[in-house]
Amino acid sequence: MFIQIIQGRCQDQDKMRSIGDRWAAELAPGAIGWLGGTYGFTDDDQFIGVIRFDSKESAAANGARPEQSAFWKEMEGCFDGPVTFHDCDDVTLMLGGGSDDAGFVHILQGKVDDPSKLKDMMGDTQMLHEMRPDILGATLAIDADGTFTETVAFTDEASARKAEHENSSEEFASEMASVVHDVSFFDLHKPWFESKT
Repeated sequence: MFIQIIQGRCQDQDKMRSIGDRWAAELAPGAIGWLGGTYGFTDDDQFIGVIRFDSKESAAANGARPEQSAFWKEMEGCFDGPVTFHDCDDVTLMLGGGSDDAGFVHILQGKVDDPSKLKDMMGDTQMLHEMRPDILGATLAIDADGTFTETVAFTDEASARKAEHENSSEEFASEMASVVHDVSFFDLHKPWFESKT
């Protein structure tokens, strides 16, 4: 699997959502290797899209389509400043990956110096499920420059906050802190999803 993350400031959220819905209706059926995506806005008007393809080559082929280039030009106009991309062909699925039934999505993004150690930690899905039964699924995407983006889908925000309080593990948090750095947190309170049918 290949994941591309797109993020940037966007105050015209309705227009961005409308363009995204039109892409899903008009371009998604012909999108090469596209599997689905998770999208949303943070409280400070940052748009984040986590888009899944079956391979890096498929993503590149899709991006080369003339209709995709025209769509991106329109979408790019919705951003209030620079847009950041992360292209990740190092992808780990946890608990089956994301879920289109999620009511809340939490994203962690930062740097990792030893990707294999992070993947080993996050790959223990039995421990993850026991610690956080409110998690529906998650993906871990690592860019070549060491930037990681973990996308975690929850049933709803209230359950996530409660479980975060009740099931926190200081040992796990300490181990995570030894592996990752420069971490930022993003909450998508009203996420939306698209998946290939």
